[in-house]
Amino acid sequence: MASRKVFKLGESVLRKKSKQVVEFDEDLWQLLDDMKETMYKNDGMGLAAPQVGVLRRVVVMDVNNQYYELINPEIVYQEGEDVDTEGCLSIGKFKDEVVRPYKVTVRAVDRYNYPLEITGEKYFARCTCHEIDHLNGILFVDRSKHGKEFLAKKEGK
Repeated sequence: MASRKVFKLGESVLRKKSKQVVEFDEDLWQLLDDMKETMYKNDGMGLAAPQVGVLRRVVVMDVNNQYYELINPEIVYQEGEDVDTEGCLSIGKFKDEVVRPYKVTVRAVDRYNYPLEITGEKYFARCTCHEIDHLNGILFVDRSKHGKEFLAKKEGK
């Protein structure tokens, strides 16, 4: 395992859409292991592959002391509404309120291409939505209460 560079706001890879994983091999397993180490080293709750420069639909998360690896994840059900503060390893110190579903069900596969379906509430739902957004080139500041002002300030507008 090795820690990888976390790409930051302004780097184009964060705004691109990730491709489906089709090969479940040692390269994928290495990516997952590296992402896990990178997430923990940076004191994160979740990490998506684009954040380490890889445009594949791969997410790792640690929510409520439970570690998850989600490959090709998709939210198939959502319910309720939850407003809470989010941050992001790719954004830096800025944190802001974001509205997310209170409960989600996500379908994905694991590192061996076995299907998973997980339903979770509150932080699991928030983290899952946040990381899947990364796979679609969306950052939490795009959805947050003061994100437009933050982005304008960062871009010098």
